[in-house]
Amino acid sequence: MTDHDGAGAVRPLTLDWVGRQLNAGERIVRTEALHGGITAEMRRLTVAAPDGGIRHLVLRTFVEPSFVDHAEEMLNREAHALALLAGTGVTAPGPVAVDPAAAHCEYPSLLMTHLAGRTVLEDEGLEARVPVLARQLVEIHAVGPAERPREYQAWATADEIVPVPGADAAVWSAAIDVIRKPAPPYEGTFLHRDFHPGNVLFEVERAGPVGPVAPSASAGSVGSAGPLASAASASPAHPAGPSAQSAPAHPLAPVGPRVTGVVDWVQNSWGPADLDVAHCSTNLALLHGPAWGLRFAEAYEEAGGVLASAASERLYWRLLDALAFAGGVRWVARPWREAGRTELTTRAVEGRLNAYVTALMEALG
Repeated sequence: MTDHDGAGAVRPLTLDWVGRQLNAGERIVRTEALHGGITAEMRRLTVAAPDGGIRHLVLRTFVEPSFVDHAEEMLNREAHALALLAGTGVTAPGPVAVDPAAAHCEYPSLLMTHLAGRTVLEDEGLEARVPVLARQLVEIHAVGPAERPREYQAWATADEIVPVPGADAAVWSAAIDVIRKPAPPYEGTFLHRDFHPGNVLFEVERAGPVGPVAPSASAGSVGSAGPLASAASASPAHPAGPSAQSAPAHPLAPVGPRVTGVVDWVQNSWGPADLDVAHCSTNLALLHGPAWGLRFAEAYEEAGGVLASAASERLYWRLLDALAFAGGVRWVARPWREAGRTELTTRAVEGRLNAYVTALMEALG
């Protein structure tokens, strides 16, 4: 095997396990680390066939102790979701093999197919991408699994929220009181639960530098991207890094835009559509400004999606997600900066989160 990326070197036992999943005569000729994720190591593997053909696979490996402890459940959950999605109109990686308890590998691992396309985090073209993101989420919510996944998990409670520096104390106190109340009743649907621009791949073409077309990593979470929480409870973390399925960095521009796939299905669950909308809205607000967070919910309804009818219920779900980011802004902002959004410092993103929470309270409170 030729490894062109030292950081992408695959551990010996894992390499042997991957090799057993390949077709006869195939061999791995290149491995590359995919950056941008928070919860797992992501690698793209280039596989050569005897006839000269080339294909790519993505390897997700949990190595951090806090995530290894829960890796079996998370990897089985993702592998199940990927198998489910293969029979739907939602394009996602295909599961190849999973070693959730590290019976064969050094660490729990999931091997999956690689999707073409790249995550796009730049401001340019956002107005055209938001409706496309909304339509994609409506398609996800239309999936009807024969067996419901686990019920959604909240990523923070009212008592755990600590306002970001410079936050309006009165506004945040009122916002925290909103999520202190019992969750509103809802009609459940299949949720991605970590849907945001860092986990959606777009078709791209060579067009010269246009801004940050994210290179990296969350096939399994870019991890994913969101505030980093312990693996004991799901985290909005991995919420925001570029996707692990995306290829290495390249000066490319989106075409269309057209979605080529959605990655990072570890957190898939059952719950209100409002919660997926809220998560993408928060990410858009932090990446591009509060107005875009508010705009996404409108785009979702324009695409045919159905949200809670009462403003108070919508506010609950939006704040349940947004406030959970307060303790993990630095983890969310880091992969964005690595993808080229260098202006998104922790302080800058905290400022946007404060402005977004304020905007939600004004619009829906």
